Amino acid sequence: MPDDLRSLTPGQALARGVCRHLLSHDFVSVEELVPARGLRVDVMGLGPKQEVWVVECKSSRADFQSDQKWQGYLEWCDRFFWAVDGAFPVELLPEETGLIVADAYDAEIVRMGPEAKLAAPRRKVMVQKFARHAALRAHAARDPGVSLSEWG
Repeated sequence: MPDDLRSLTPGQALARGVCRHLLSHDFVSVEELVPARGLRVDVMGLGPKQEVWVVECKSSRADFQSDQKWQGYLEWCDRFFWAVDGAFPVELLPEETGLIVADAYDAEIVRMGPEAKLAAPRRKVMVQKFARHAALRAHAARDPGVSLSEWG
């Protein structure tokens, strides 16, 4: 594994592979977006027709079992997915959700999450949150000395 990937946590490695795979479906993505107070999605993908997908990355059984908020994400997306590695016990995951198997390099959508289209006003809010989050991340990458925590 290259040195730049060794510093990633298992969840970050999954998110990296998911983001790479979403791009192959013409989705752009951001990590750690906050759709509402108390919620932070691991990956949000935005499709070419403003489709909003949320992907929660789970690196272990304990990580999944400690997640009590995932159902709160459903109202913020058109499709919801879990992303796990190949060793994860997928039988733990609810069958009515999407499933992505990933590593740090790529991913595969094993089960498409059911579609629950967002209402137009909610979609507009999510696209705006996505754009703002992406712009703040780009700004932080360009100017790492600036604190953006109060804005993001």
